[in-house]
Amino acid sequence: MAEQSLWCCEIFHNLNITKVAHWEFRTHALTHWFGSAERGCYALAVVICLLGLFRDYWFEEAISSQPIAVAMCTDHVRLCGTLLIVTGTVLVLSSTWSLGIIGTFLGDYFGLLLNKRVTGFPFNVMNNPMYWGSTMNFLGYSLRRCSPAGVLLTALVAVCYKIALLFEGPFTERIYAEKKLRQEKEE
Repeated sequence: MAEQSLWCCEIFHNLNITKVAHWEFRTHALTHWFGSAERGCYALAVVICLLGLFRDYWFEEAISSQPIAVAMCTDHVRLCGTLLIVTGTVLVLSSTWSLGIIGTFLGDYFGLLLNKRVTGFPFNVMNNPMYWGSTMNFLGYSLRRCSPAGVLLTALVAVCYKIALLFEGPFTERIYAEKKLRQEKEE
């Protein structure tokens, strides 16, 4: 039961947040409801965080209810898990620090664009470090818990992130290209 709940939660979390963000971009409904783009973005950030906590709870429930793989319970596997968690956490936290709350939580869909694209760490190491850092955290936790079910569920998380990026990536490229054109026209 926990695995099914996690599958539904992960798919709902990523796909519906993307839908809500695109809906906000088209209608500005959250901006109107909350009185400003900033407050609307912060409200969405709270929802995203709460859904993330819910997803993390179901992830824990899912792997706790499954048998462990004794072959995975080695010091090397656990060390790899720990290194993945440390690396993933650094990527997630440094991404949030670099983007700020509004940049992290889909502010661009609210028309809240950063002055320029962030290219420093961790974005100079990889694209989408927050998503892949989060995936590393799930995988690392699964390895530390000797959980093959956790590894499989981590693959689901990665697929959902990859699907979300199919929508987010082109959108972000487009709106920053449009911003650059507007700036060039103003000069």
